[in-house]
Amino acid sequence: MFRLTQYMRELVAPTPVRRRAGAVKPVVIWNLTRTCNLRCRHCYTTSADVPFPGELSHEQAMAVLDDLYAYGIPALILSGGEPLSRFDFFDLATRAQELGFRHLSLSTNGTKVAEHIDRIADLAFDYVGISLDGIGAMNDWFRGMDGAFDAALAGVRACKARGVKVGLRFTITEDNAAMLSAMMDLCDAEGVDKFYLSHLVYAGRGDKNRGEDTAHRRTRHAMDQLMDRAWIAVAEDQPLEIVTGNNDADAVYFLRWVRRNFDADKAAQVEAHLAAWGGNSSGLGVANIDPQGKVHPDTYWSDYTVGSVKDTPFSQLWTGTDPMLATLRQRPRPLKGRCGACAFKTICGGNTRIRALQITGDPWAEDPACYLSNAEIGLDAAERLTVTPFRGKSHDPAHRFL
Repeated sequence: MFRLTQYMRELVAPTPVRRRAGAVKPVVIWNLTRTCNLRCRHCYTTSADVPFPGELSHEQAMAVLDDLYAYGIPALILSGGEPLSRFDFFDLATRAQELGFRHLSLSTNGTKVAEHIDRIADLAFDYVGISLDGIGAMNDWFRGMDGAFDAALAGVRACKARGVKVGLRFTITEDNAAMLSAMMDLCDAEGVDKFYLSHLVYAGRGDKNRGEDTAHRRTRHAMDQLMDRAWIAVAEDQPLEIVTGNNDADAVYFLRWVRRNFDADKAAQVEAHLAAWGGNSSGLGVANIDPQGKVHPDTYWSDYTVGSVKDTPFSQLWTGTDPMLATLRQRPRPLKGRCGACAFKTICGGNTRIRALQITGDPWAEDPACYLSNAEIGLDAAERLTVTPFRGKSHDPAHRFL
């Protein structure tokens, strides 16, 4: 996640650069269930409003909570499917609160929030993230249910009325990119605390719909809009926090904006903070547990499993000898093509590897969603770097992933 507003603030009130010390423990995104009352076009879990076999039992899920807390993860995000659809959601959330996780968040489609707001407020989540992919009918089309927008907006308002920090998450595609400005206006009108723009990732139904991924110029335009809005918020001390996800090239694009608009000292300060952050953190600072208890480098790596918490505690799986985790944690990673030759690997970290895997069959190939030109990433503008397309499927998992 690229915290745009946080780095904007460095231009106004610089802070010391904090570098990671010791072993990094991940933020864990836990997909509690695959069941969901919506059918979103970009869903990375391919969820539906039916029960799915093999999901963790109540006892298994409780054991996972105990292990995650004992291991000392910095934050736990309860997600889905629709997490509120899980039969024991509130039992699990209550246990997580009792254990005292440093940060506990809820990621939801928002349509069930209003009816459960009293219990959600009592749990004192640090943050409730609600997904909207446009205004009105656009959102309902994306999410496969008439009335989804109104129900989610009711959830936003219920959170604000109870003093629960709430944010909107917006996955930008070719179809809804024109609504970004209206989404920002909605944040202002409703007093939303955070706005999260997610770039499309080629996983689940998002892989089927990758033809809808915004063209690079649309992505750049969206980032220009967000940077303008974030700068106004910082300059005028407005509360809205803006973040982006799933395209770490955003950090490089932002750094170029800083270099154009501020002096060299401020640009160096921001660059130092961005380098300390390090870009994409799949397999290092981010982990995923899916509804069946399988552990993945992040939520979009469903085809690569480190192991299952049904057999081995998460803490042991994450600190074991898995070869993909080891390679993802390398700095620099063994990147190829434009990503391998990029001058900003220390900031971007190689971007979202799963897109490269889906397009080429090679997780270390260049990320096709990088919207920066060769010149902007330090390459000769005339140089043409290509990636050999992946031909056919391998039956050897090691050949596919390593």
